[in-house]
Amino acid sequence: MNYILFDGDVRTSLLPFTYTRPVADIRVGILTIREKWEKYLGLTTTTITEEYLEDKYPMVEMEENIMLNASFLPTSELVDMVKKLKKNEAIFKGEDVIAFYSVIEQEEVDFNNYTQIEFEENIIKINNTWDIFSNNDVAIRQDFELLTEGRESQPIPDTVQCIGKENIFIEEGAKLTFATLNATTGPIYIGKNAEIMEGVMVRGALAMCENSVLKLGAKIYGATTLGPSCKVGGEVNNSVFFGNSNKGHDGYLGNSVLGEWCNLGADTNNSNLKNNYAEVRLWNYETGRFAKTGLQFCGLIMGDHSKCGINTMFNTGTVVGVSANIFGSGFPRNFIPSFSWGGASGFTEYKMSKVSEVAEVVMKRRNVVYDEQEHKILSTVFEQSKQYRNY
Repeated sequence: MNYILFDGDVRTSLLPFTYTRPVADIRVGILTIREKWEKYLGLTTTTITEEYLEDKYPMVEMEENIMLNASFLPTSELVDMVKKLKKNEAIFKGEDVIAFYSVIEQEEVDFNNYTQIEFEENIIKINNTWDIFSNNDVAIRQDFELLTEGRESQPIPDTVQCIGKENIFIEEGAKLTFATLNATTGPIYIGKNAEIMEGVMVRGALAMCENSVLKLGAKIYGATTLGPSCKVGGEVNNSVFFGNSNKGHDGYLGNSVLGEWCNLGADTNNSNLKNNYAEVRLWNYETGRFAKTGLQFCGLIMGDHSKCGINTMFNTGTVVGVSANIFGSGFPRNFIPSFSWGGASGFTEYKMSKVSEVAEVVMKRRNVVYDEQEHKILSTVFEQSKQYRNY
């Protein structure tokens, strides 16, 4: 059987992250949503997404296909139901379709002609950007069980102090020295060739993916994920780094999500709680205005390739788009459009030629090529996001 993940109706509400990837490639917990589905299914998947992303995330369609709504995080119960789907059957959660059987000759799908099967169990759906960090604790626990079942952790070094060692899993090649790990509040997963330097203090849940690094004296707590090849220092609470992003120095980051290829300058801090303790509002790309989140704690949402200089201060509930470069004193605005250059004193447009030049250098440092495919994606986002650059 062929499995195809589709973006569903949440793509716009997950901007800026879905500017540069399908919904399926959002990371929450240890794995991306795609990686979760593939691990449960034991098969690879393909994607239906925006046309300009298709070269990087192609779709393979066969005679018979199972279509999967990528905004839902899979569980073993759900995957069992998906594997049993037959022609003209679909799985729903309330009004939302989770999965359905499709044949290549279908010109359109009419669910009125389908047998609709209700999924009764609890399930996580990523509807908004803040759902990523809000659900990260549960997602880490689910992924931890999935990845470690029936496997044995590498030994915990003698220099590492730990509580709840049964909830700590260390992959091959990981390095830990003179750190403190408390896994009684949630599991701690240390990926292949990851490193925890001296003096680091961790309170789970924590997910460190392959080649990620926690730097000297870092303080990490509140369900945090470091995607592959991330380097993190300072104080971090309940935040998700997708991959290849850095917060290498002191400063606070809380209740936040950073995409790929981001960098926070030394002593960058964000607020995650308003002074009046009011509900946080975030920029909504669909409505073009700020919308309620229902949250009291919400920090920084930052799209791929965005960066900030030293001592940057972000207000509660700040949304930064793709390839923004932020610097200077004072608090910049709560919504910084993609390809913006500046800070509290004002912004100008970050020219595409300079964006490409920087991206090539940054990615080369991690042995990744900034090729025509990547350039096409960023160039398309540059044009799509022009409407917001009204400085």
